[in-house]
Amino acid sequence: MNGATQAPRRWRMLGVAMFGQIAGTVFVNGAPFLIAFLRDDRGLTLQQAGLVVAAPFAGTMVSLVLWGLIVDRIGERASMSIGLAIVTVGALGAALSSSLTTLALWFLLGGIGAGSTNSASGRIVVGWFPAHRRGTAMGIRQTALPLGVGVGALLVPNVVQAEGLRTTLLIVAGIAAVATILSAVLLADPPRPTRAQAADRGQLANPYRRDNRLTRIHLASALLVVPQFTVWTYMLVWLTDDKGWSTFAASALVASTQVLGAAGRIGAGWWSDLVGSRLGPMRIVAIAATATMLALGLLSGTPLGIALIVLATAITVADNGLAFTSVAEIGGPYWSGRAMGLQNTGQYIVSALVPPVMGAVVDGRGYGFAFAAVAIFPLLAIPLVPVRGERLTPTTHSQA
Repeated sequence: MNGATQAPRRWRMLGVAMFGQIAGTVFVNGAPFLIAFLRDDRGLTLQQAGLVVAAPFAGTMVSLVLWGLIVDRIGERASMSIGLAIVTVGALGAALSSSLTTLALWFLLGGIGAGSTNSASGRIVVGWFPAHRRGTAMGIRQTALPLGVGVGALLVPNVVQAEGLRTTLLIVAGIAAVATILSAVLLADPPRPTRAQAADRGQLANPYRRDNRLTRIHLASALLVVPQFTVWTYMLVWLTDDKGWSTFAASALVASTQVLGAAGRIGAGWWSDLVGSRLGPMRIVAIAATATMLALGLLSGTPLGIALIVLATAITVADNGLAFTSVAEIGGPYWSGRAMGLQNTGQYIVSALVPPVMGAVVDGRGYGFAFAAVAIFPLLAIPLVPVRGERLTPTTHSQA
């Protein structure tokens, strides 16, 4: 099959993989938008409601590495289809649950299923796109997170207020069911060498034993999550508390920055394709994140503070696709699933720690100090990014 014939198929694979990830994101990241309903309609405290809606995140976090192993063994199409079917069952079970305990358990199950979309969709991109287009394609794929969050933000709180919890979760289940069918019918595993061919090329060997590049990328990415989630978590409350903005105006600005974040991911991927490097741009992003967060901390009390935090929303997410693509390329066709699972797991763990830790810093020293202090994390990431010796292959899975 020649490149001209493959091109439309590649973009179809990307579109279906993206829709699958958006469906998983709506289920997992849409859950927090139920907090107000659970508090006001079901009489839960914020802490109790927080525990219920944290269940899908917990399910995803504990299953990422396992899903990576499954993707490496049985392929992308089967893994994503099975995972999204589990999301569908989880959403249906949650819609029909009769207690908050069973609701949380169904949320946990659905979150486990959603974990499949991370490694599977990532490998779809790496497998179907050649190296000179892979960064851009992965950047587009990475926009599934803000798109899914946006859909969840529009859908969940409005439908649950108008129609109740059951209808809301049935709609979420319907989205997951459509994604399941599309994945099963339209996805195709990208070509990859047989195990015998991979063994001859050294692609079955554990890449973590070959060198420390993957470990360094995992550590750098975990550090770079700190400024990203600090900005995501505290931008709205900073605008209302320190700047005196109304909740509507602040939320409108926060929502609009999701577009900048998506553009930052795509732009970084395109840049990496242009220069033939993932890790060089990733290091520059770490430098820019350090400078931006330090400037935001020092100037947060001035009118420039708002412009700087908007800029930070684009810069601090730009490394995600670069790191993910590089991890998949280094991992190869029989290890990239596990490598991407470990990559995501580290980021999930750190992102879970950021809100409470930074909240304590803000309470004790204020927003300016907290923003400036966060700059230490991307600064530490700069030397960890293994730029030297980076090699991009024409394709990770095949020479198609």
